[in-house]
This record gives sequence, C-alpha cells and structure tokens, in this order.
Amino acid sequence: MATAVSLQSRPTPTLGFATVSRTLVALAADVVTEVQKVVVGPDKVRTARDNAWAAIQADRARAEARAETSRAVAAMIKSNPRQAVRVQKLVAAR
Repeated sequence: MATAVSLQSRPTPTLGFATVSRTLVALAADVVTEVQKVVVGPDKVRTARDNAWAAIQADRARAEARAETSRAVAAMIKSNPRQAVRVQKLVAAR
C-alpha cells in the first residue's frame, strides 16, 4: 500500500505551451534541413561554420569600405581646404 501511495503522490508531467512549441520548432528545423539536403545536395548544406565565415568576410568588406571612404574624404579635404570647414560642420551636426 505504501508503494501505491507514493506513486499516486507524484505529479504527472503535463505538456505545456513551451514543451509543445519546442517540439514543433525542432521538428520544423529537421524538416527544413532535410528539404535543403534534397534540394541543394548534402555536400552544399551551409553549416554554422560557413555562416560565421560569411559574416566575418562581410564585416571585413564593410570595414574596408569605411576605410576607403575615409581615405577619399581625407584626400578631398587635403585638395580643397575650404571643404574641410563644411565637412567639419556636417560631422558636428551628427
């Protein structure tokens, strides 16, 4: 009888919204992954490493574009010092 009482006193696990949501998201991710493998081929599926490398390359490209713009502005100011005053006013206005 003690065993039956201890089994009955345990709460039964219930499926909550969070559990159902996680399960659905996991299943959807698996389906998307399998569809991607079928469509593009298993050797062309992007991985987290591929995504990270693409992000690094994009960051480098943006940094290079900013540096190139800065060099161009510096060259324009050097060639026409009167523009320097206008550029400084624009920068100060930001």
